Amino acid sequence: MSTQTSVRRQSVGIVGAGAAGLITAHILLQDGFEHVQLLTRDRSVGGVWERRRIYPGVALNNVYGEFCFSSLPMPPPQDPMRKRLGGEDMCAYMEKFADIFLADPSKIRFETEVLNIRRAADSGWEVEVEDLRSKVKQVLVYDRIVLCTGGCSEPSVPESLSPDTAVKAGFHGLVCHSSEFARYLNRILQDQKAIPDYSVLVVGGGKSAQDISAFLTRLGVKVTVVFEKTDAFLAYPIELPQCLRKSRFLPIMASHSELRTRLERFLHTTWLGGKITRAFWDFLTWSSYKSLNIPEDSPLRNSHSLFWGIRTNEEGAGKKDSFHALCNEGKIKLVAPARVVKYTGDGESLLLSNGAEVKASAVILATGFGSSWTNIFTRETAKELGIGRHPPLADAEEYVWDYTSFRNPPSSNPRSQEWVSSIYRGIVPSRNIHRRDFAINGAFFTTNNGYAFEVMAHWISSYFLGDKMRLPSSPEEAAKLAGKNAAWMRRRFPEMLLWVNESYSSDLAFWSWPQAMDDLLEDMGLPIMRSGGNWLTWPFKIITPAEIKNLREERRAKREADLNAVN
Repeated sequence: MSTQTSVRRQSVGIVGAGAAGLITAHILLQDGFEHVQLLTRDRSVGGVWERRRIYPGVALNNVYGEFCFSSLPMPPPQDPMRKRLGGEDMCAYMEKFADIFLADPSKIRFETEVLNIRRAADSGWEVEVEDLRSKVKQVLVYDRIVLCTGGCSEPSVPESLSPDTAVKAGFHGLVCHSSEFARYLNRILQDQKAIPDYSVLVVGGGKSAQDISAFLTRLGVKVTVVFEKTDAFLAYPIELPQCLRKSRFLPIMASHSELRTRLERFLHTTWLGGKITRAFWDFLTWSSYKSLNIPEDSPLRNSHSLFWGIRTNEEGAGKKDSFHALCNEGKIKLVAPARVVKYTGDGESLLLSNGAEVKASAVILATGFGSSWTNIFTRETAKELGIGRHPPLADAEEYVWDYTSFRNPPSSNPRSQEWVSSIYRGIVPSRNIHRRDFAINGAFFTTNNGYAFEVMAHWISSYFLGDKMRLPSSPEEAAKLAGKNAAWMRRRFPEMLLWVNESYSSDLAFWSWPQAMDDLLEDMGLPIMRSGGNWLTWPFKIITPAEIKNLREERRAKREADLNAVN
């Protein structure tokens, strides 16, 4: 077995230079890994917040309302009129983080497309890449790989609505994915001035569709949005105090697969607790609609569930020119529930599933993203790693969470359609658990990515170093535990596995991210529930990145204690 000194001298390739990739590289370098290199096809760091990808109007709108790492505080928004972080803020933060902690030019290879990842003949990994500037291809070799490509880098475009299909159907206008909006914005605004009765059709009801629609409407562009379901949202008449928004309060009310405390067990396993829990979420849903004055017959009420779903944004007290306000005023036209089926062939219209036709001068497809893993692994490598999705395991039926707070769940698709992946803790493919040479960061769906990615980076570093950890005893046990977690995801979030791709759903800990991070801290043998408090105050103690700032020192102290115990 390799010593930790020799492990630190081995090379680590990190695929992706978004938030997960940046913090993983930083933690590995802090832990003494000498040869760490990030690969990204972009011209700068940031991933989804990379400078060319952000567009006017995009904002961080997660429920937790925060994104930063413990080693670098997030400055206030650049726009003094905006309470929430915008795309420019996130982009600047990622670039500053890289400038401070990854300043060595050799640490990041920009404009490098990863074409294929495969296991080398002897050991380690071969990564075939192409330099996007010179078009030269080469094979890089690393001892270890961390996959940080996330789930929002490969646009998902329905074939029936693709730009090529539009051309074949004779559609005259622009067709682009929402990820390309920044690139085509000037053209849209120029066409609006030149074309009478110019209008844009936005397909989809998620966050990108809302941001883009609101931004264009503020500029005077006519916008129609077509969706089957839109995102749920949290809204309040006044801003909630941080002890409610940034504490364990909502996670406790949401439940986790393991109920550690008496309060959680009361809320989710007793008759009275279940009634309280469901009443709380019903009230939160009602008050959110009420706070933004959403009419009873508005298509905006055709949304995902706050409790049962993972597609939720935080709107706070709302703004006069927000998406919801503009819809209420009739400035954004909504058609829902409906799907856009095809281009009609008249050069300017699209057919909807309800039989109606919508005229549009341009179409923006806010249709989500596909897996970022599909094109970089051969079928053989994906199977050998166990990284792909598969039907639920037969023994998953034995796992039952008969929580009283789970009564009357929404209908879901057959289990056979809700495929899952066998990735232990959302980080390591079960089949690879004992090789300690491959890990994933950034595929974990949560509402506090900064905190979660940092804890996972520490977990990965301990895993690579061979630290004493709580790990499954065999690949079979790892697969069984991953199967149990997959069963939990199907139980807790019916249908949601159909809404997210496998590179962004290795685990779904949307509301319960603090409990999920406690699981990882326990794996490393470190203290959990770090925000403190007594028996009465602990649910309301604010969780901050500062509480994990010394994880490296804690891990090192435990490592030394483990060595001393052996000797």
